[in-house]
Amino acid sequence: MKIGVDYYPEQWGSPFWEKDIEMMAQTGVKTVRIGDLAWSELEPEEGVYNFRSFDDIMRMFSRNNIEVIIGIPTSRPPLWLYQAHPEIIRTNREGKKMPVGLKGQCCINSPVFVDYAKKITERLVRHYGTDSNIVAWQADNGTEAYPCSCDACREQFRTWLLDKYDTIENINNALGATTWIGKYNDISQIQPPSEYPESSQNPALCLEYSRFCSDSMYKYVKDIMLTIKRECPKAKVTANIHFSQYNPDYYRLFSDLDFVSCSNYPFADDSAAFFLDFARGVNGRNFWITEQHSNPDGNSLPMKPSAKPGQMAGYAFQALAHGAENIIFYRWRSAVSGPDMFSQGLIDHSCVPGRRFYEFSEFCKIASRIGAIDTTEIVSDVAILYNPDNEWAFRIQPQSEGFDYRDQLRKFHTAFSGYGANVDIVHPDADLSGYKAVIAPAMYIYKKSSAENIYRYVVNGGTLVLTSRSGVKDANNNCIMDTLPSVYKELIGAEVTEYDPIGNNEQTIIDFAGNQFVCRQWCDILRLTTAKAYAEYNDGCYKCCPAVTMNRYCGGVAYYVGAVGDADFYKSLVGNIMRQTGIPRLKGLPSGVEVTTRTNGLNDFICFFNNSDNEAAISLPKSMYSIIESIGKEKLELKPYGFDILRK
Repeated sequence: MKIGVDYYPEQWGSPFWEKDIEMMAQTGVKTVRIGDLAWSELEPEEGVYNFRSFDDIMRMFSRNNIEVIIGIPTSRPPLWLYQAHPEIIRTNREGKKMPVGLKGQCCINSPVFVDYAKKITERLVRHYGTDSNIVAWQADNGTEAYPCSCDACREQFRTWLLDKYDTIENINNALGATTWIGKYNDISQIQPPSEYPESSQNPALCLEYSRFCSDSMYKYVKDIMLTIKRECPKAKVTANIHFSQYNPDYYRLFSDLDFVSCSNYPFADDSAAFFLDFARGVNGRNFWITEQHSNPDGNSLPMKPSAKPGQMAGYAFQALAHGAENIIFYRWRSAVSGPDMFSQGLIDHSCVPGRRFYEFSEFCKIASRIGAIDTTEIVSDVAILYNPDNEWAFRIQPQSEGFDYRDQLRKFHTAFSGYGANVDIVHPDADLSGYKAVIAPAMYIYKKSSAENIYRYVVNGGTLVLTSRSGVKDANNNCIMDTLPSVYKELIGAEVTEYDPIGNNEQTIIDFAGNQFVCRQWCDILRLTTAKAYAEYNDGCYKCCPAVTMNRYCGGVAYYVGAVGDADFYKSLVGNIMRQTGIPRLKGLPSGVEVTTRTNGLNDFICFFNNSDNEAAISLPKSMYSIIESIGKEKLELKPYGFDILRK
């Protein structure tokens, strides 16, 4: 378990460097990430490279036994590059160039930009590639599949479509052009989506463009990775991710990289647990955090309230509990200029260490005492399926007021986590054979391999939960001409006779045990074939109609949830599924307490995190040993945002 910091030495003078780095070493910093914003410093003029300052910094890190991640600085090109080659600037859907000085303003399909990006990458790796103190290289920063409608992107999008569909006639059929704007007679007539809302445009075209943007980012990151590995074949290469408006297909993005890393903004949500489990599920392994925010984001003004005592360390522990093995805090010092100046670092503008620094220092000490979990991993009984195609398609055509694809996944994740279950978030094509329960929310876009994978899982004895808005669209984002949920009808033993996008209106449902719950956003009215009703609508014109079903199929069981329930509904449903599948449940966890288990095959380590403002007391079934405090405990008492690790 390693703790580190992001450091930007180019943002202040050299007199700070040696003192900062010595202080890092004394505090317990093991890893530092540098360079991701430093292109102008490293190449102040075209073809003129200046590594002297970074050479000094690297020597200081080496003397103090601090490992280094070098961020390839391509997300912040120098002004001379924009001035010499304005064609590299990303063009928005209105055809206007993006303002220079913001993140993501370069077109990654521009051959000119890619050439310059490879050059700075190549020079950096040639210069530092033999430095044994470098543990990883980060390709770009904050990878997003930004849309661009420049000439290069238009031409490459058309080429991408021809590569995929071979002929203009096949493209017409895939995009449903005969029912929208008429057939394309020539590939030059195809344009990226315009500035109008995507819901008013051809949904098939919009989905293909999202896929193209994702593939473009994949290709760009792979080009940078190959440039690094040509110069340094043993180099470890990653890219850092976060949930954003323009998520690429992260499963594909990391298919060629060495490990997943991410930016973690825990103050932006009630709990970052879902995102952390997603990051771990991208390639099924532990991950690194290259930006662990130490305070609410100061980029979005006005500023947010400061982190409460214990919160910063607590959220770092939360990341550790969900599989992070190297946590890099953003950032060592607060910037004194630029838009990041109020993203408060561990040391603020006063240069006087304060509460955040001392909390960080204490967390470093804790990390040094928990080496027992260094070789552990998360093993889960539950998987939730996430498909980027579905997220893109729902963004293009929102289904009802309040309906959000990612929120459908979160509802189940929260319910399982509330019982202390580990949860993986994986691609629908992943190996599902090791899971006792698989949740497949809103399988909106049909993909043959995914549907076959889901059927295979249930046939072989698995327990599946499918939800509304499944089997709606084919692979091209055109509606399937069949009764919903189309390809999954046989599996769930029921079919949708009617649906109602009720938005924020309320309906009630009542389950087989007489428990009543509120539902909103969506109502499927179901006709049973081989399934049994698990819950029915309890009011309105759907009263007594099935809302949730259960069907025994071959060796397994498939549930279908046709409504979007409240938290109590998911807690009840998930509790029943865990009982039936033998997934262990922790009962009576105080509100806000999160529990995960890491294992090395011999020992299990239970991580408790009190993600709340209230103290929490947890009775233990037997005395357990705290590897943080090195004592046995009969009862666990946690302060607000407090945490502990108990050996089972």
